[in-house]
Amino acid sequence: MSSILLRFGAAFSLMTALPAMAQTAPAPAAETTTDTAAATSRDADPALWVVKDKDTTIYLFGTIHVLKPGLSWFDEAVKTAFDKSNEVVLEIPMPTPEQAQAAVMKSAVNVTGPKLSEKLPAAERDAYAKAVADAGLPAGALEQLDPWFAASTLTLVTLQKQGYDPQSGAEQTISQAAKVAGKPVTGLETLEQQFGFFDTLSDAAQVTFLSETIKELPTAGEQIDKMVDQWAKGDPAALAATMNEDMTVSPELRRVLLTDRNARWAKWIEERMKRPGTVFVAVGAGHLAGTGSVQDALKRYKLRATRVKY
Repeated sequence: MSSILLRFGAAFSLMTALPAMAQTAPAPAAETTTDTAAATSRDADPALWVVKDKDTTIYLFGTIHVLKPGLSWFDEAVKTAFDKSNEVVLEIPMPTPEQAQAAVMKSAVNVTGPKLSEKLPAAERDAYAKAVADAGLPAGALEQLDPWFAASTLTLVTLQKQGYDPQSGAEQTISQAAKVAGKPVTGLETLEQQFGFFDTLSDAAQVTFLSETIKELPTAGEQIDKMVDQWAKGDPAALAATMNEDMTVSPELRRVLLTDRNARWAKWIEERMKRPGTVFVAVGAGHLAGTGSVQDALKRYKLRATRVKY
């Protein structure tokens, strides 16, 4: 389910800013000098699209929410599009740690209900306990969390140990660049809405999400490496194929986290096209790849997203 978390994105990438989680999550493993040099020298050319008419231009950029430091992607066509834009739109504006903590307490913490391990089928509880221990977390660290947030936490901690850093994610880079350039930043959603998508999933879907995540944790690093490589090569078709492997597990997850949101974002783009200006829109790369993508949803409004050449 790591690919679902890459789709879900901005809220996931903010989890290390949460005070409660920072107390339990181990620091990312330090890269070796060789690894750092390789990362620094690695160029990336992720896919970029544009929707335009006579007085409005909207760039669509697919992000990866957690990256290893040093990957060079915010340059060439992406930086040119960003520089031309008058405003920046993300999935969500970057909230403060206090705002993120409040959203977690509202949507992800369950202090009165059954413990998390009690929600899992008995046959899966040992695997859950092992996953918590392997992540370096105390045995009871996740027991008051909803299944979806426990899955997110386990994945994030696992990826941190592989050298991935939310602070190196695309949203963080874009937000900082916008601040420096004085560009206004808004969101297609709020943090509360993003957490709410998971929180309103049925209990069965949430448990399935956690169970599948636990099964994938041993290979999570390899999966993310593959996705980042496909993203860096600007290959949305391959990225969609990789990500869609997870989305077949639960139609409910696919609808709530992917297709419904893509349809809403396409409607936002259609409305924004009625006003002049140049906008840089950055959302999770999975939303701009494959069947049911934002580009697909734009077709109902007779809008075409054209790939930008490097």
